[in-house]
Amino acid sequence: MRQPTDIHNDRVAIADGLSFSRLVYGMWRIGDDVDTTTSHVRAKIDACLAQGITTLDQADIYGDYTAEAVLGQAFKADPALRQKVELVTKCGIVAPAGRYAGVACKHYDTSKTHIEASVESSLRDLGTDYLDLLLIHRPDPLMDHEETGAALDGLVKAGKIRAAGVSNFRPWDVELLQSAMQSPLVTNQIEISLARVAPFSDGDLAFHQRRRDPVMAWSPLGGGSLMTGESALTRQMDALAKAFDVDRAAIAVAFLLRHPATILPVLGTNSLDRIAKISDGATVALSRSQWFQLYEAALGHEVP
Repeated sequence: MRQPTDIHNDRVAIADGLSFSRLVYGMWRIGDDVDTTTSHVRAKIDACLAQGITTLDQADIYGDYTAEAVLGQAFKADPALRQKVELVTKCGIVAPAGRYAGVACKHYDTSKTHIEASVESSLRDLGTDYLDLLLIHRPDPLMDHEETGAALDGLVKAGKIRAAGVSNFRPWDVELLQSAMQSPLVTNQIEISLARVAPFSDGDLAFHQRRRDPVMAWSPLGGGSLMTGESALTRQMDALAKAFDVDRAAIAVAFLLRHPATILPVLGTNSLDRIAKISDGATVALSRSQWFQLYEAALGHEVP
């Protein structure tokens, strides 16, 4: 059985001179909170820092292109705070909202012009002069991998981003883009949880495990579906939660942390009480048998 993780000391190397906290705070809902004041945003960040969670996950599209500016208030109010965290953001989705309200339809844009303009907007809104990690948010059917790769390499070389990665890419998408880059693609942020266990068997995790890429897991609580309702899976989660004296969320996180691929769960909530419990999953050391009990419940049948 693995020992519980001390997230204050457990850091994950992402690139030369850059490491992330084992758990990541996802800020996709920060612009939707009833309270978006600087003091409330700062309280969320401080609640994360108190647990050793230093990595904050954003995207330009979150909050209809407003979430980065909401977070940026905290850095503009206290510039020293920027040195205590790592900022992740994404670009590449153009939706008819906010700054793109006039576009005809939602689409992807991974052109050099769009990527560079998006980074400049993110830097301005976040109140910083560099991003720790920039992700291409979705695979783009019209991506010119040489143009996209050159744009990312140029941003790394210019110091505007410390590293580049992708989100929701399949292995072949990663390989295509990487083939045109000098800088490594350091991570892929994918949907993976007890509500979506396909990456454990479809080759996605194996691909990144072979490359030794940390994988960022979005929606590790299944978009909240794992926290509600009753099923064979939630009953199994509740039994383990009782045994470890935690809640379902902690079991869902522990399931991901137990895997030998380095998975970084990205957890998002606007509740200060729930933020304070994000690290509970790191206190749970699931045995191999307990992990498989959860996995089989998620599959709906025993493994072959």
